[in-house]
Parts: sequence; structure tokens; C-alpha cells
Amino acid sequence: MTTSEPLTGLTVTKLCCVRGERQVFRDLSFHVAPGDMLSLVGPNGSGKSSLLRQLAGLLEVTDGEINLDGAGEDQTVADVVLYAGHLDAVKAPLRVSENLSFWAAFYGVSATQVEPALEAFSLGHLGHLPAGVLSAGQKRRLGLSRLALIDRPLWLLDEPTVSLDTASIAALGDLMRSHLKTGGSIIAATHVDLGLEGTRVLDLSSNGGASL
Repeated sequence: MTTSEPLTGLTVTKLCCVRGERQVFRDLSFHVAPGDMLSLVGPNGSGKSSLLRQLAGLLEVTDGEINLDGAGEDQTVADVVLYAGHLDAVKAPLRVSENLSFWAAFYGVSATQVEPALEAFSLGHLGHLPAGVLSAGQKRRLGLSRLALIDRPLWLLDEPTVSLDTASIAALGDLMRSHLKTGGSIIAATHVDLGLEGTRVLDLSSNGGASL
């Protein structure tokens, strides 16, 4: 896997989000330390996906701050984040193994790590198939295989259990637990209790001024 310098944590201060002309949330402040699991809850439209996209650098921050504690002078959130959104980031014409090989090359990971990453979600036997023939659950597992491939300290997961069966949810939980035990951090929007000890909850249902 690639290696990343450990961080003291992520600090969000008075963060606001406006989509179109609607204020999604305001004055959002929290801290995530190494080993922390933060679960985002709230109804549809409360800003869970928008917050994750802001943290990933995919959505502009117009008010408030997102800071990496202990980061180097030129280090940004994008350097430490692994983001798994609603879309699986699967290229249908490529074989299953080629999809993961693409991400390995993109992040500078050894090609020898592709097979173990596929096996983390029981996809090794499907490596030769075009990704386009996979079921929705299999595509989701392929997208999530990046978590087993790429070493980034902060995972941002948007409804990662969608389309997963019970066994795959358990595999995801094991992977998340391992990441936390080695000092990684996770911020996830999920309606499923993954049984991760010490999980904190950030409730965005108030539509502003949310806090832990």
C-alpha cells in the first residue's frame, strides 16, 4: 500500500454550506482524531453528502474552515482523504481486476496489492469479468475494494452499505475496524449500525448549528 504521514486530526470550524439559494447547514464545528469513527445522521437533504464532499475538496467552502492538525506546509485534505461516494467509480468496459489496477496506478500502489484488495470483498474469482456484468452489490463491493488497496488516513464514506448483503456489510465493518485500530479515521453517512465501538454521532437534522 501507499504510505501516509500520521495526522493529529481534522478540525472543522463554523463550516457552512449553501446549495443554490438554500442554506444546508451553518456553524458546523467538530474534531476528528486518529482512531475516531464519526457517523453522520439526519434526514435526506440535511447535508450529510454535502459535508463529505466539502471535506473531500469536491464542493467549495465559502464560509468556515477545514484544517488538518499536524499537516505539512503543502499538505491538503485531498492528500490524506479516500472518498467513496454514492457512485461506485466502476468503469463497465474494464475487467474487474483492471478497474482496481487503474486505481492502484493512480495512487502509486503496487500491482501486487490488487488481488488481496479484491479478496477483501470476495471478488477475486470475478477478476476476469467485465465490470459491466456485475450486480449492483458486486459493483458496490468493487468500488469499496479501494479501501483495502489505498492507504489514506481519513476515509469519507457516503452510505457505503447500500446494495450490500449481510456478509459484505460484515466484511466492510471488519475493514473499517482494522483501519481505526491502526490510527485511521472515518467519517461516514450510514443508516446501518456497523457495531464499531466508540462511534460518535453528528446529527445534522437541526439544519444548522449541528454539534456532537
